[in-house]
Amino acid sequence: MNRAALLFAALLLIAFPLSLLAGRVWIDPAATPNAMLILMELRLPRSVLAVIIGAGLGASGAAMQGYLRNPLADPGLFGIAPMAALGAVASLWFGFAASAWLLPLFALAGAGLAMALLALIAGRAGGIALFTLAGLMIASLAGALTALAITLSPNPFALSEIVMWLNGALTDRSWREVAIAAPLVALGIGALRLAARPLDALTLGADAARSLGVDMRALLWLLVLGIGLAVGASVAVAGIIGFVGLIVPHLVRPLTDRLPSSLIVPSALAGALLVLIADSIVRVLPLVSELRLGIALSLIGAPFFLMLLLRMRGEKL
Repeated sequence: MNRAALLFAALLLIAFPLSLLAGRVWIDPAATPNAMLILMELRLPRSVLAVIIGAGLGASGAAMQGYLRNPLADPGLFGIAPMAALGAVASLWFGFAASAWLLPLFALAGAGLAMALLALIAGRAGGIALFTLAGLMIASLAGALTALAITLSPNPFALSEIVMWLNGALTDRSWREVAIAAPLVALGIGALRLAARPLDALTLGADAARSLGVDMRALLWLLVLGIGLAVGASVAVAGIIGFVGLIVPHLVRPLTDRLPSSLIVPSALAGALLVLIADSIVRVLPLVSELRLGIALSLIGAPFFLMLLLRMRGEKL
């Protein structure tokens, strides 16, 4: 484990117990009535889920930027997150979300469909340009269908549920969502770790990577599987939480040798830390209703993205 990973692991160990105490009502385990029940059934699963989701999104962002060799790349470009969101929206639109398990299953089915489409369109060639265009096409199609579902919403309640869910949040999540997301995100990060060394070779260019023995098709499949599982599971249990995969690798990169193999694990830990802190902050803000986590991270991510664009523009002048 490199220094960056150790640093973010240490910070995560400090932030995690503090997140259990944070909320509209701060908990004193020694004085608050039913403190253990609140911690174990409400606060703990929410914090664990924040760590899981952040880890999946952070690792996916590092792998995505390594594959496309573009520091502005985000896992949403694959189209997997928008398709997972479309699956969840479909469950809400048709009224299937009354069952607690159906909305995550629909979202995972949407992510699986995006993975199948990516493999069908770009899997044989394994080319980066074709893969990027395929991801953008899938994301655009999913966005259009989601907008159509909102426009044709069958009733105001369904419309409200769709809009609220798309904003992303960890409110009222339980151990059920942890059980859904944890194994899928773990498998996804495992697949991305297997892709780490080939991604290092890819920094020299696709032709050089092939000459070093990298199978571009196998690498593409590993990335589709890893990002599909990690991002799809995150969207399935929490809705759209953007910018984590964009921000985190930039925070981690200066602390490493900048190779993808050195970024994936530290980015997973930093992503977990970012989402955990952001979720703790939205819980303690003195607002009438809790700010949605997806909105909070977008408010952070959009200026960060603009700063990156201005920095890149300045470097080219």
